[in-house]
Amino acid sequence: MAKNIKKGDLVQVISGASQARGGDKGKQGRVIEVQVEKNRVIVEGINFVTKHVRVGQTQRGTKTGGIETHEAPIHVSNVALVDPETKKPTRVGFRSEEVTKDGVTKTVRVRYAKKSGKDL
Repeated sequence: MAKNIKKGDLVQVISGASQARGGDKGKQGRVIEVQVEKNRVIVEGINFVTKHVRVGQTQRGTKTGGIETHEAPIHVSNVALVDPETKKPTRVGFRSEEVTKDGVTKTVRVRYAKKSGKDL
């Protein structure tokens, strides 16, 4: 299922708590990382968690540690790819296209945003 979403894609959170209740549902962001084996993605600005880091010292003697916030992974089934034309979440389809490079014709599967029934 992680094959539908790639690094750099614009996605929208489609499940979870609404923004009025402190959640991320309806928010959009760019994919920073895709964890294919875990079926999870890390989205910029979504699913922030606080992490307590133990105080330590670097080689220069500066102190490190404290409370840090960063994005946590979210399951791919909870996000949807955003259609670049309508800026709304959409489903992903694949179609075969012929690609010619150096005289060699090759069939390649290409992703595309499906149109919803309401938009037609």
